[in-house]
Amino acid sequence: MTQELFAIVGNPVSHSKSPLMHNLAFGGLGMRGCYTRYRLEDGSTLKERIIQLNLKGINITVPHKRSAYEACDQLDPFAQKVGVVNTIVQREGKLHGYNTDAPGFLKALSRFDGIKKVLFLGAGGTAQSTAIILRDAGYEVTLLNRSSGRLKPFEEMGFVCSTFEAFTPTAYDLIINMTSAGLEDELLPCPQPLLDLLIPQSRACVDVIYGKETPFLRLAKSYNKPTQDGSDMLLYQGIIAFEHFCDYRYSFEEIEPHMRRAFSL
Repeated sequence: MTQELFAIVGNPVSHSKSPLMHNLAFGGLGMRGCYTRYRLEDGSTLKERIIQLNLKGINITVPHKRSAYEACDQLDPFAQKVGVVNTIVQREGKLHGYNTDAPGFLKALSRFDGIKKVLFLGAGGTAQSTAIILRDAGYEVTLLNRSSGRLKPFEEMGFVCSTFEAFTPTAYDLIINMTSAGLEDELLPCPQPLLDLLIPQSRACVDVIYGKETPFLRLAKSYNKPTQDGSDMLLYQGIIAFEHFCDYRYSFEEIEPHMRRAFSL
């Protein structure tokens, strides 16, 4: 049987744990697959690169999730609804698009009890799909972003939105950094004076960045707030993506123990 090729595509990708997760699952489940990284500068070339490299499946990370949506020939209903794709499977020359970020994130938040009001810091592609699935699940989602331009699609969908300058701080149960601030720098996702007002009133803080304690999480811990990085979200979205990659031959429960090993190696 020919070995199939998979990849994480984005910029940057050198930090990604996805290759380790997926390769552990391929090995543990006896599948002939190899998962690698591919750094892509120009998102408009995504479809061309997938076909050129003959990739069976890819995960897409920042900043190409919208480009991934546009590259697909077919979209599942949820990906079509949210307008953002982070998982693509090539079947018979057609690119099938899915969003696994949002259901993965929803599952990761299940560890927090009594959460109702959620504040997103940032308004990128991950925020778009996650805001919709959280609202569908009964959460109240507000978005706070530096500029107004990225907030327009959320406003059109009926979300409460604000820029830093216009924001009036109030109490939120959960504050989530949806930006890349802290990934390769020591930046906070919004001005610290705002965070110094918001965090003390919150019940917990979450960062989508994984594998490091970001300045945002350090600040939350200084206020003795429970914190969670993006590891669970990464794990769960990866498992759901792998279900698509293997055409559902293996269940979530069968895949999880193999992928989870990536976080202890």
